[in-house]
Amino acid sequence: MLLSIIVPVYREEKNIAEFLRRLQPILAPLTGDYEIIFSMDPSPDRTEDVILEHRASDPRIKLLKFSRRVGQPMATLAGLEYACGEAAIVMDVDLQDPPELVREMMAKWREGYDVVLPQRRQRTGEPWLKKAVSAVGYKVINKIADVQIPPNTGDFRLMSRRVVDELVKLKESHGFLRGMVAVVGFKQVIIPFDRPARHAGATNYNRFLGSLRIGFNGIFCFSTYALKLSTMMGFAIATFSFLIALAYLIMKLAGFPFPLGNPTIVILVLFMGGIQLISVGILGEYIGRIYEEVRARPKFIVERSEGFPR
Repeated sequence: MLLSIIVPVYREEKNIAEFLRRLQPILAPLTGDYEIIFSMDPSPDRTEDVILEHRASDPRIKLLKFSRRVGQPMATLAGLEYACGEAAIVMDVDLQDPPELVREMMAKWREGYDVVLPQRRQRTGEPWLKKAVSAVGYKVINKIADVQIPPNTGDFRLMSRRVVDELVKLKESHGFLRGMVAVVGFKQVIIPFDRPARHAGATNYNRFLGSLRIGFNGIFCFSTYALKLSTMMGFAIATFSFLIALAYLIMKLAGFPFPLGNPTIVILVLFMGGIQLISVGILGEYIGRIYEEVRARPKFIVERSEGFPR
C-alpha cells in the first residue's frame, strides 16, 4: 500500500462527510492504493455510524475504536501502528489541515524527504492567548530540549515508512508526536501554509490547558533543564540567605539594630517556601512520568476494528 491517512476523531460527525468529499478526489490521481484510518475515541454522537456508512461504499475507509477515551496523541499513535502505507499522513478531520496540501506533501516525499512538515503562517479562528502560549512554548522547548521542533507545526505531517517503523518502536507513553518524530530524525522539509478555521462544530480540545500540557511534555520529556534550574534556584537562595545572615552578624557586632522586621522575615519565609514547592513540583513531574513509563500499561486497547486483518 502506498499511502495511509491517519485521522484521530472524537465527536466529529459533522465534519467527516465534508472531509472525505474534499480528500478523496485529491487522493485518486495520486494513487488508488491508499487507506483512510479513523482512530476514534468512543463518541456520544454518530461519529462511528457516519464512518461506517462511508466505509460501506469504500472499503479503503477503516475504523479503529478504542475501549475508552485515550486522547488524540494515543489515537494517532494507534493509527500509525496499524497503518500499512509506504508513507503516512496524520491530519485532523475538521479541515484545519487542508487536504489540498497532500499533493505537495507527496511530491516532497517522492523527492526523498522522510518527514514533510506543514508550518502554519496564519492560524485563523484561534484566540490570541493560545497563539501567545504556543509561541512562548516553542521558544522555551527549542531553547532547553534535547531536540529541535520547528515552531508553528502540529501533528499534521507526512512520514515515510522507515520513520513510522522507528516511531512505533519508541516506548514513551506521553504521545508527544512532534518530539518523538524529532528524536527519530531523518531528512525533513517544511511547507508553509495558512491554517483555516474549523469547518463545523466546536473544538473538543481545551486550547489553553491543552497547549500547556503539550508544552510540559516538550519540557519534561525531552529535557532535564527544569531540574537543573531548580538546583540553581536552590543555590541562589542559599547564597542570598547566607549574605543576609552575614549582614545581620556584622550589624550586631557593630552595634546597629537589625533593620529587618517581622513582615520582612515572613515574606522571606513565604518566598523560600514557594521556591521549595516549585522545586518539589518539578521533581514530581519527572517522577510522575517515570511512574507512567515503568507501569508499561498498554497505550490503547482496540474495542473494534473495521478493515484490518484480525
